[in-house]
Amino acid sequence: MDYIRGLHNCTGFTPGSPTGFRAARDKNFSRVESLRLTNIYVALERNVVTRQRPGTHDLRASMSILASARCVEYLDRVMEVDHYENFPVASILLPKRLRAPVGVIYHVARTADDIADEGVFDPAERHARLADFRAGLDAVAAGQPAPVHPMLFEKLAGTVSQYGLPLGPFYDLVSAFDQDIDTTRYADWPALMDYCRRSANPVGRLMLHLFHASTPENLADSDAICTALQLINFWQDVGIDWKKSRIYMPLCDLERFGVTERHIDEQICDDAWRALMRHEVDHARAMIVGGAPLAVRMPGRFGLELCSVVHGGLRILEKIEQADYDVFRKRPVLKGPDWVVIGMRSLAMRLRGRVGVQLRSVES
Repeated sequence: MDYIRGLHNCTGFTPGSPTGFRAARDKNFSRVESLRLTNIYVALERNVVTRQRPGTHDLRASMSILASARCVEYLDRVMEVDHYENFPVASILLPKRLRAPVGVIYHVARTADDIADEGVFDPAERHARLADFRAGLDAVAAGQPAPVHPMLFEKLAGTVSQYGLPLGPFYDLVSAFDQDIDTTRYADWPALMDYCRRSANPVGRLMLHLFHASTPENLADSDAICTALQLINFWQDVGIDWKKSRIYMPLCDLERFGVTERHIDEQICDDAWRALMRHEVDHARAMIVGGAPLAVRMPGRFGLELCSVVHGGLRILEKIEQADYDVFRKRPVLKGPDWVVIGMRSLAMRLRGRVGVQLRSVES
């Protein structure tokens, strides 16, 4: 699942204490930078958490995407999925009562993704195994024992029953994984957005349902953030995806800007490529900024966490621009100084109640 793996690239930090974040696996994050960033979050928590109105602590459960996208330390210990270290999480921000259901959601998504993308199976076998997995979801819906992965689906059935989760998002994930086996190009934006709707958005939607916060406004903003993060990962990993024979940029955009697959194969970064990348970066930036109101209206550490995710994604886009759009030779990664910038911008976002980013017009 490119969305799950890509979140770490945009927001790859993990909480090291209740009062601050440490860089995840970044050897360049100095002790001074770590202390500076921790102080930023301490100051923010004092301004945000202590000023909540009586009873608003219950709204921590209304956070969306980050409850699912930020708990890998906890989940890796529980499920021993050590090769999924790129799934960033913040178990410290999850209420203890919700860690088990989040773990089940994560395990279901990872298992289905492995069927589609791991191992040495041929496409026909992957499709067949995903069909079996879909039959497991059917069994959960019917209240029957699953024919495959019986323990996993038994846990899912209990979680769905206890928390009233819809099964639709799980079917969407399986559908997207199934599509990823054969589909390596997207003709236009509607086709790519339909893929993102099923591959990126379900996790955020499930978390909103889990936290009883699935209002239309929250769902729309969560979808925007989830899809934008996936797009950012696509733009960041053009070269990596090419090695898998995949291009996620809409082909209509390549044609519009005079870019061919030869540009990617030979890593040509000319004016045409830069114009294409500028357009794609602007599109993703507008989308994630469009979903940012979810972060500013959510109180406490969950709101702070989502502000950081938004600015983590925006920082990756900045670094693509700083590299003059040459993602082949200068694939953007976040280092120590970037986290200080993200922390300061998250603080400003929380205090001002807006993301504070100027957008260029995006021509369709």
